[in-house]
Formats: sequence, C-alpha cells, structure tokens
Amino acid sequence: MRVRTALTVAGSDCGGGAGLQADLKTFLDRGIYGMSVVTAVTAQNSRGVRAVSLVEPGLVREQLRAIFDDLPVDAMKTGMLGDAHIIDTLCDVLEGLPSRPRLVVDPVMLAKDGTSLLEPRALDALRRRLFPLATLVTPNLPEAAALGGIQGDVLLKGGHGEGAWVIDRLTIAGSERRFRHRRIDTFDTHGTGCTLSAAITAELAKGAALDTACATGIRYVAGLIRRGGGEGLGGGAGPLLPGL
Repeated sequence: MRVRTALTVAGSDCGGGAGLQADLKTFLDRGIYGMSVVTAVTAQNSRGVRAVSLVEPGLVREQLRAIFDDLPVDAMKTGMLGDAHIIDTLCDVLEGLPSRPRLVVDPVMLAKDGTSLLEPRALDALRRRLFPLATLVTPNLPEAAALGGIQGDVLLKGGHGEGAWVIDRLTIAGSERRFRHRRIDTFDTHGTGCTLSAAITAELAKGAALDTACATGIRYVAGLIRRGGGEGLGGGAGPLLPGL
C-alpha cells in the first residue's frame, strides 16, 4: 500500500519549534510522509523573531510545481504566507490542478512575540481567494477577530481565551461542535497552532472525516502540551516535542 503524504506551505523557523519544521515533525510522528514549500525564512528562537525574508513568488510557484508534477499529495496545509503575492501564486497553482488535495489553512498573522508575519493587505487575498479552496480554516481568537466572518468550515481555537477551560469550536456546514479540555498552566507552547493544523492535515491524508481529524488533532496536541519537555530548549517559550 502506498505511503500517505502531506504537504506544508509555510515559513521556516530556524529554531525548529514552529513553521514548516514543526509541521514536518508532526507529519512524521503521525505516520505521514511530509513535503514542504518554503514561503519565508525567519531568524527566530524561543525568545522571538529577529528577521524575516519572504521567498520570491516565482520560486514558490516552482516549488509547488515540482511537487505536484511528480509526487502524490493526499492533504496539505498552509502556515505563514507573508503577503498577497504569495497567496495569489499558491491559489493560481491550486486552481490549475485537475484534482486538489484537502487543504487546511492556518491563517498565521503574528509570531508569539507579536512580530507580524502577514502584511495587512493580504487579508483580502486570504478571504477572497484562499479560504474558498480550504477544507478547513483554523484561526485563533485574535486571527478570527482580524478576519471577521469566515465562510466555510472553521475550527476556532480557544487557547488565547481565559478561564480554567480551553474551548475549541468546530463549525461544519453551520453546525457547531465544541471540544473542551482543562487549560494547562505552561508557557512552553511555541508552535502549538502549527502542530495542531499539521496533525489535522495528517489525519485528513489518512482519509479521516473532518470532525474526526479535528478531534484527533486536538487530543494529540493537548497530550504534547501536558507531557512538556521543551522547557529546557531556549530561554523563552519552549516548543512542543512531536516524535520525542
């Protein structure tokens, strides 16, 4: 039987805690062969982002074409896309495919230290072009507020909320399902959003239904946070440790 595959289109985190590095670790931990298209190179560590350089859209296009011309993609996700030019390039390629893989869009806007990872003008490109292609959009609370109403199926992540319980709200075809778990008192959550969207993508690559994929991904990430272990890696927010 052919191995299942997933593609991440995202920025690089040289510290390994978030971005495409977190995605690829999660894919492997979930039994999926991972591939990546690099949209940006960041200089960052557990304390914050020092520098960002976006990849030229033409090179993003060629990375995408190199994969889709040769390799099977059972599911894919996006992370940091940077600007409207990269979003338009991605959508042009996806719209030209004879068959599109299931797509999870994690609308990454800010790093944990508050550094902007998406130009404000790109919000329109997300809403107008990318969201209509998505199987699922996974904003956190600040991202959802910035985006306004999101059409389609959405997993609204509750980690930025307050209180003793984290409530994630999954809306599919207008029907809401809530996932509720106790808030875990830790600062070591670097890459949580990336890891969750990657875990959901991995389950979709295996053929899981969307609600099942989300439930599995949420349980998986909650387990990683409870287990901890990343607190010794750097002097800031420690990473999750998929696969370790």
